[in-house]
Amino acid sequence: MKQQQFEALRRADWQQFEQHLEQLEARSKHTRNLDDFPKRYRALCQDKALAQSRAYSNALVERLGQLVSRGHQQLYRHRSRTLSRVIGFLLAEFPRAVRREWRAVGIASAFFYGPALLVGTLIFFFPELIYSLMDAEQVRGMEQMYDPSARRFGEGALRESDSNWVMFGHYISNNIGIGFRTFATGLLLGIGSLFLLLFNGLVIGGVAGYLSQLGYVETFFGFVIAHGAFELTAITLAGAAGLKLGWALIAPGALSRLQALQQAAQQSMSLVYGVILFLLIAAFIEAFWSSMNLAFSTKLMVGAVMWLWVGAYLGWMGRTHATQ
Repeated sequence: MKQQQFEALRRADWQQFEQHLEQLEARSKHTRNLDDFPKRYRALCQDKALAQSRAYSNALVERLGQLVSRGHQQLYRHRSRTLSRVIGFLLAEFPRAVRREWRAVGIASAFFYGPALLVGTLIFFFPELIYSLMDAEQVRGMEQMYDPSARRFGEGALRESDSNWVMFGHYISNNIGIGFRTFATGLLLGIGSLFLLLFNGLVIGGVAGYLSQLGYVETFFGFVIAHGAFELTAITLAGAAGLKLGWALIAPGALSRLQALQQAAQQSMSLVYGVILFLLIAAFIEAFWSSMNLAFSTKLMVGAVMWLWVGAYLGWMGRTHATQ
């Protein structure tokens, strides 16, 4: 292809790229959505390489080279801003969102932890009640899984490294599925989220109470206490985000229900992103730490630290940067 044909074919893209560059360099408040900027930058790099390989004029190669250099600077700056936004989300935006939605978080926590404690206590004293929540086969499977003599967890437990990665993927899929359902069913006027919070609370509390009365305290709590700090918190936060959707449909105020729902969904995204983060952390801990061959006292101490850290993070992180 001759240089004139090449320039005629690509000139419009170069001009558009240069306009985008000028907007980015000026940091204009009216900058359009430039999500395709990296793609255009890669195309420009290819054009420069073609111009050099085909021995086009020095003027053209130099012009493209200048655009590539300016584009590289803006791309690096854009990525730096993205990293800054991620750090800002972790250090301030997410915990602030949890505190801002304290009413929904409180209701979700009550529907989850309240039934869990109540049913766990009842089943500890009346073990036969477990069959109201689970069938006989599920109960037997649970007993076998946490039986201290089986050495599946705690002292004597072993697992190959490749199995850890397999379980990590399984836990991610399972945890994200639970979190998504708890959030999305809030569209059923919040009833779906409340039901899943209640159901999961009943099951988790029932399992804890039943295994405790069997004497499987070390194997059960040694396994769940660390990752539970993130997983159980994430479930309640997903429920809180779902309740926000449901309330927008019940009481939209001056907005239409669709507008109120869109607004609530947008405001809930900070919670949802945080839920995903917590569930990923929980899956990692569950796969690589929870089944490790360590003493129960060590597991208990680390678990306590995890719960204290989650509470401190959500309760205080970000307070020094903005007034709540």
